[in-house]
Amino acid sequence: MIDLHYWTTPNGHKITIFLEEAGLPYKIVPVDIRAGDQFLPAFLKISPNNRIPAIVDHQPAGGGAPVSVFESGAILSYLAEKTGKFLPLDLRKRVEVTQWLFWQMGGLGPMAGQNHHFVQYAPEKIPYAIDRYVNETNRLYGVLNRRLADRAFIGGEYSIADMAVYPWVVPHERQRQKLEDFPHLKRWFESIRDRATVKRAYAKADEINIKPTVDNQSSKVLFGQTNASLSR
Repeated sequence: MIDLHYWTTPNGHKITIFLEEAGLPYKIVPVDIRAGDQFLPAFLKISPNNRIPAIVDHQPAGGGAPVSVFESGAILSYLAEKTGKFLPLDLRKRVEVTQWLFWQMGGLGPMAGQNHHFVQYAPEKIPYAIDRYVNETNRLYGVLNRRLADRAFIGGEYSIADMAVYPWVVPHERQRQKLEDFPHLKRWFESIRDRATVKRAYAKADEINIKPTVDNQSSKVLFGQTNASLSR
């Protein structure tokens, strides 16, 4: 059994998608980031960066004590290694998948996240910041569109790269992007969206949280934390 410490964000969706795809038994442990659950001592023991998702695998390969993993990319890699699924064994194919996983972790996720912040949540609308991140998100969509011009999935075959990227494209309208401008990405996006396993993963989210993650009250918890505020 895997405990998934989770909230209904793109990074959280990555892991429910994998678990549904692989058919692994798991239990969701909600971490309400609006209420500050991510700062509780019990959660910090498995996720010292106070971010979701994190997992605890009570049946790791080889047995022994449970294994905890934080950071969504690391979790996807761990689960792929554990199951032997969605990460090719062939060296070259494996590199194709892992480099695009890191592309999402280091590029699309952070840039789209800043896009969300300055477009949706920042108390002051700063045109330079909005343009900076909307334009960079657009550039990254273009990179992905070109990648998908001659293949069905990002790594060739369906993989953890697709699972990592898809949730960050779901809120494309909030990111001020039009999928019609990226026909290969749009075709890929719709093929992932229509998978029964992906629908199940997103249905889990609806069972846990149907309210906006960020409102006036929760923004005080989610934004502006420093080391000093966490050390009190």
